[in-house]
Amino acid sequence: MDFRFDIIVHYLPVLLKGTLFTIGVSLVSILCGSILGLVIGFGKMAPRWYFRWPFHAYINIFRGTPLYVQILIVHFGLIPLFYGKTYALMSAFVALSLNSAAYSAEIFRAGIQSIDPGQREAALSLGMTKLQAMRFIILPQAIKRMVPAFGNEFIVLVKDSSLLALIAAPEIMYWSNTMKGQYLRIWEPYLTAALIYFILTYSLSKLLNYIERKV
Repeated sequence: MDFRFDIIVHYLPVLLKGTLFTIGVSLVSILCGSILGLVIGFGKMAPRWYFRWPFHAYINIFRGTPLYVQILIVHFGLIPLFYGKTYALMSAFVALSLNSAAYSAEIFRAGIQSIDPGQREAALSLGMTKLQAMRFIILPQAIKRMVPAFGNEFIVLVKDSSLLALIAAPEIMYWSNTMKGQYLRIWEPYLTAALIYFILTYSLSKLLNYIERKV
């Protein structure tokens, strides 16, 4: 097989920019998704069904439809509705954040509900309010149990960000497709993209394992 390293070297600067874009958009999306997911997670645990059902619907819709479709709807429907035109960077952040929020909500819910209810009752019996019991007793323990799940969600988000090439967001796959189009080559762009994603996800998994041991 004739493998041309020279075209990889030629595209290395833009691939590096694409890698930084992928890391940046994934970080911002997991942060925004976590904040939104916390609200949705609490909403899903509301005692009354009519408060819970909108949050149930949100989670089921975003978990039950492909991210591919969500990105296209956000890019060609939602963003032009507010900005009057398509905007790839904004679409990337919004689509990934909304999708991540649905999964983060379930992580929060499962983590909080995994704590023995007796601890909450003990905190209330000591005179704490419900908010104080959640903040000082339940959440600190629940967050430790959520770390592995959030780590997996972040790694999945990094890989899923490759779908942003659909809307010409300048991430790794966008530049790989550009390389393929310019040189009409298959192996060099896609093997390079695969190697970059592998390095990213492997490094992240090692970092998250370290954080899990420290928490």
